[in-house]
Parts: sequence; structure tokens; C-alpha cells
Amino acid sequence: MNLLKTSALNGVAVLIKTATMFILNKILAVYVGPSGYAAIGQFQNFIQMVTTFAGSAINTAVIKYTAEYHGDETKQRAIWKAAGSLVLIFSFIFTFIILTFQKQLSLYIFHTTDYQSIFVWFAASLILFNLNALFLAILNGKKEILKLVTANIVGSILSLLITGILAVQYHLYGALIALSIYQSIAFFVTLFLCYKASWFKFSYLFGKIESQIAKKFAAFALMALVSAICVPLSQMVIRTYLSQEFGLNYAGYWEAMIRLSAAYLMLVTTTLSVYYLPRLAELTHLDEIKKEVYLGYKFIFPLAVIGSLCVYVMRDWIITLLFSHAFMPMRDLFLWQMIGDSLKIGGWILAYLMLSKAMTKLYVTTEIIFSLSLVLLTYIFVQVFGFEGVSIAYLLNYALYWVVMSFNVFKQLR
Repeated sequence: MNLLKTSALNGVAVLIKTATMFILNKILAVYVGPSGYAAIGQFQNFIQMVTTFAGSAINTAVIKYTAEYHGDETKQRAIWKAAGSLVLIFSFIFTFIILTFQKQLSLYIFHTTDYQSIFVWFAASLILFNLNALFLAILNGKKEILKLVTANIVGSILSLLITGILAVQYHLYGALIALSIYQSIAFFVTLFLCYKASWFKFSYLFGKIESQIAKKFAAFALMALVSAICVPLSQMVIRTYLSQEFGLNYAGYWEAMIRLSAAYLMLVTTTLSVYYLPRLAELTHLDEIKKEVYLGYKFIFPLAVIGSLCVYVMRDWIITLLFSHAFMPMRDLFLWQMIGDSLKIGGWILAYLMLSKAMTKLYVTTEIIFSLSLVLLTYIFVQVFGFEGVSIAYLLNYALYWVVMSFNVFKQLR
């Protein structure tokens, strides 16, 4: 399936997911408020880190090698067996850790023990959370785009229903429970879609972890783990800094801004993941890779620029419609954030090439450097420009990131 067909089919799922995210943003804005947004952002960063350490760190490798071994089912099954076994082992380990330290985690993330039971919900659903991610990775690598799209659509609808109902009934507490469990409920839909496939058997998913496969996973796991530490941790540090400088509500305004960016860029980012990653993984000739990257800049990057421009022009309407008048201070962030979003996609097109070819050293180095630089630039620009400085720092950071990607990715590939 080519880029345009994949983008069109994936666009249906993205349209539905974007709509559900916008509706959820409105529900959360009304029932949890700006300060609740900040708490939700902190917990989402925690989930991202834990699920990566608990098994999802190898999902990029599953996509790559499932696509790369498209003509060899024996090798594919060996990849799946190793991945499934690793997910089970590490999910159970982290379930135990979370249950043991639930009180301390609640104090660290929420600064209160009132949300201690949230971690029990999350721990109980962690294994299904990670199995769902693994099955989606297999569907992606197999290029079962229709089933992948269906799973994503159902997951979006479940997210809306579960989060909407619980947030309306129990406000912030309900929203946090929903974040803990909805992916685990979506697992049963993904399982059904995989179970119907001719290539699927439970015996293919769990078994011996071959040493050669473990070594292949190690490079991708390292990249994912570094990203899972650096990106969420940098966001948590920035969120805490904004809370200290301007108050918890301003941390919520920034959280609303980055959630909006994630929503409108979803068509671009999911196309990179669904089409680009497996496609680049299976290409071996430099000329073919360059051609594919050129297509990315021809079709994907303009989408990001157009989306950014539309969001900026309609910023006042978007804040009122998707959030509430209480979120109007986030208006100051739009110009710099939209430019930064476009620059980020420009850099990410090359970053996915780096991922697909397992350029581990370059990936780890750039993740660490640019996560640190984002925090440092935020500290500097907030002192100079006030609250607006957080998005100016974001813009400059991704401009530098794109420059570094442009100079280094093809150089290392050669």
C-alpha cells in the first residue's frame, strides 16, 4: 500500500480520533479545569514511561522486523515469541513495583495520597495495556492497515466513552481512572481482529527468546527507553517549573496547548508511524530511501504547515469551542507553538529514518541533548519573555533539531 492510500485510509481513523479528542478536551476543560489538565499531563507522562519500561520499548523493533521479514513467516514468529514473552515478564515486574510503591508514587506525581488507588487500577491493567500495543505493532508490521485502522477507531471511541462518563461522574479522579484502563479494554477488540487473521495463533506470541533476536531488540529498546525517560521527564520538569513561576493553572494552559498540537498533527504523526516506519525498514538501497524521504517532504510536511496555519488563524474560536474561556491565556502560545510544530515534523521525517535503520548512537544522543536543551531554553526564555517563552523555546529547540537531523542522518546512512 503506497503513501497516499495509507494516508487516506489512516485519515479516517485520525479524523475520528481527532474528533473524540476534541470532545474529550471540552469535557475535561469543563469538569477538571486548567489545574486538572496539569495533573492529567503528569500522570500521562508517568504512564508513558512505565509502559515503555514494561515492554512497549520493543514495539518499534517488532514493526521493523515484521516488515523486514515479510517473506519469511518463521522469522516473523520468532520475533513475536520473543516480544510476547518479554512483554509478559516486564509487565508483571512493573505491576508488582507499582502496587508496592503506590503511596509514594501518588505523593510524587500528585503531591497527595488522595489518588493512591489510581495506581492500583493502572497496575491491574498494565499487562493488557502492553499486549494491546504489541498486537497493534504486529498489525502495523504486517501492513494490515484496515485492521489497524479499525482497532484505532474502536480505541478512540472507547476512550471517549470511558473518559467522558468517568470524568462527568467523578471529575479528575474519574479521568485518571479512564487513562489507566481504556487501552486495556481496547485490547479485546485488537485481539479479536488479530484472532481472525490467518497468520495469528497464540502459540506464535509466547515462547523462547532467541539470543540473536534479543540483541536486535536491545538497540530499539535502548532508543525507546531513552525517549521514554527524556521526553516525559522534560515535560514534567517544565510543567513543574511553570507551576512554580505562574501557578498550576498556567501549567494547565501549556498542557492544553501541547494536547491541541498532538490532536491536529495526528494525521501526520500516525502516517509516519503506520506507513513510513515499516516502509523505510524494508528499503535497502540509498536511492530508494532518498526517494521515500522526498515523498515525505512533498506530501507530509505541507500537511503539517497547512494544519498549523489553520489552527493559528482559528485560535480564538478553537479555545472557546474545545476548551473554555478559562483557557484564554493559552492564546499567547499559539504563534510560536504552530511554527514549532511544523519544524518538529520536518525533523521527525528524518528521525523516522533514523529509527527504521537503528541508528542507536545518533538517536540516543539527540534525544538526550534536545530534551535537556528544551528544558534549558524554557528556563531562559520564560525569564526573558514570561509565559510566552515556553513556546518560543519549543520553536527554537525543534529548529535546531531539524538542522542536526539534516546534517547527520544521511551522513551516517552512507
